[in-house]
Amino acid sequence: MYRITDDLAIIQTVDYFPPIVDDPYAFGEIAAANSLSDVYAMGGMPVIALNIVCFPVSLDKSILATVLKGGYAKAREARVLIAGGHTIDDAEPKYGLAVTGIVRPGDHISNAESRPGDVLVLSKPIGTGIITTGAKAGIAPDDVLDEAVEMMARLNEGAALSMKPAGVNACTDVTGFGLMGHLRNMMAASGVAAKISLDAVPVLKGTWDLLEQNVVPGGTRRNLDSMEGVAHWGSGISEAAKLLLCDAQTSGGLLMSVPRSREAGLIDSLRAHGADGHRIGEVVKSRDTYIEVTA
Repeated sequence: MYRITDDLAIIQTVDYFPPIVDDPYAFGEIAAANSLSDVYAMGGMPVIALNIVCFPVSLDKSILATVLKGGYAKAREARVLIAGGHTIDDAEPKYGLAVTGIVRPGDHISNAESRPGDVLVLSKPIGTGIITTGAKAGIAPDDVLDEAVEMMARLNEGAALSMKPAGVNACTDVTGFGLMGHLRNMMAASGVAAKISLDAVPVLKGTWDLLEQNVVPGGTRRNLDSMEGVAHWGSGISEAAKLLLCDAQTSGGLLMSVPRSREAGLIDSLRAHGADGHRIGEVVKSRDTYIEVTA
């Protein structure tokens, strides 16, 4: 974030990745929504973006055109102008956006102001990494994949609009490091710890079934390994549950830390803006950063 004047700051962010679904239009939508989320996580509004494209010259250019149409449609939904971009030849297709957003200094939300006594509210269910991996293996049911695609393509704008009026103290979006990884980063930046309940975490339909078939992305396993010494797993938390909570997400929801007295107002505001809100845990005072997980 860069302050321009006392009333205006810009937020600059960039994100892109290879296709996670076969449908090029859906891939464009998801990649664009994902790229916009860092601006929303800070309580800002994206205003302008540049396409970032890596694409093999040997592939049919109509595929790229469809990807860009999906990205354009999602940017238009967010009232964001795609002003241009850059394309290079690459062996593997990749797409995303460099995004500029705006926010009023002092109205922004950081990931470093979570406070003891806050509750943790998550705006989207998790499981997209497992489901898209299952789709690549040809074992994720169509309706399960369709729901995951819809969720990944959903903008986090409603959550962003809800945060400041509701008095949210801190926020992070949930993406590649998984719910546990991004929660750890927020707790570490804030100098506090967290307790969450597995049963309270919203999960996309079909995720548990795929886990039972040992469908787990490599990034999810690495995320779980990285929680050594930070996660305190309670009795009854299975290996599958640990992997779920560490599942590498694409275009996940916003994880918000809000005073307990403001929780109901936040959830009401989220719903009014077309978003969801699920209380998954609380913030506690601690000299050490840790996450306690109970069933």
